Amino acid sequence: MIANIIGEKVGMTHIFDKNGEVFPVTIIDTNPNIVIQKKNKKKDGYDALQLGFKTIPSKKANKPLLGHFKAAGVNTVLKVLGEVTVDNPDAFTLGQEIKNDIFKEGDYVDVTGISKGKGFAGVMKRHHFKGTPASHGVSIMHRRGGSVGCRTYPGKVFKGKRMAGHLGDEAVTIQKLKIVKSDAEKGILLIKGCVPGAYGGIVRIKKTVKRIKKAK
Repeated sequence: MIANIIGEKVGMTHIFDKNGEVFPVTIIDTNPNIVIQKKNKKKDGYDALQLGFKTIPSKKANKPLLGHFKAAGVNTVLKVLGEVTVDNPDAFTLGQEIKNDIFKEGDYVDVTGISKGKGFAGVMKRHHFKGTPASHGVSIMHRRGGSVGCRTYPGKVFKGKRMAGHLGDEAVTIQKLKIVKSDAEKGILLIKGCVPGAYGGIVRIKKTVKRIKKAK
C-alpha cells in the first residue's frame, strides 16, 4: 500500500458545503505520479518506490537522466523525482501510474512544501520580537534585538540565539488537513485550508498517521 504522492500547488479558491457554508481550499495537481524505480531491503537496505512527477520536454534532460527513464520503460521525462516508503515494492510495476484515488473525501493528510523565501529579515519579523519602547531617549534601537552576548565568561554567543537572518525557503509540514474532493480522472485534490509554498511549488501529500494515546 502506498500512502503518499507528489503534487504541485496550483492555487486557492473557495467552495460551499452542503449546509451552504463557504471555506477555503487549496488545489493540488497530482497528475502524473509514475513509478520509476523500486528499492528493496536486500539490495538497498529499505523498501521504497521512486516516483516521477511533472512531465517536461526530453531536450531539457541530460543523458544519464534519459537512461534512467529508459531503464524503467517510461517514454516521458519527469522533472521531479522523490521516494516514498511502501511495505511491498514488488506489488508495483515500473511505469505504473499512481493516481490520487488513494485518498478519499474526508481523509486527513500531512502536506510538506517549501515555504516562501522572504530574504533577510530582522528579529521583529523573523521571531516576533516586540521591539524597544518608542519613547524619548531611545535612539535608533526601536527594531533591534538588543544584547546578544554574555559576560566575560563564557564570552560568546550561543548557537540558536534568535537573531536577524534568512527567513523562509525551508521545508514546512502542516498536519491533519482534510481532503474535500479527490478527482482521480483529472488528477486534482482539493484540500481544506492552505498548504506551504508559492503557486507552482512542489508538495508531498501523506496520509496522517493515527496516533494511539497511551493510557496513564
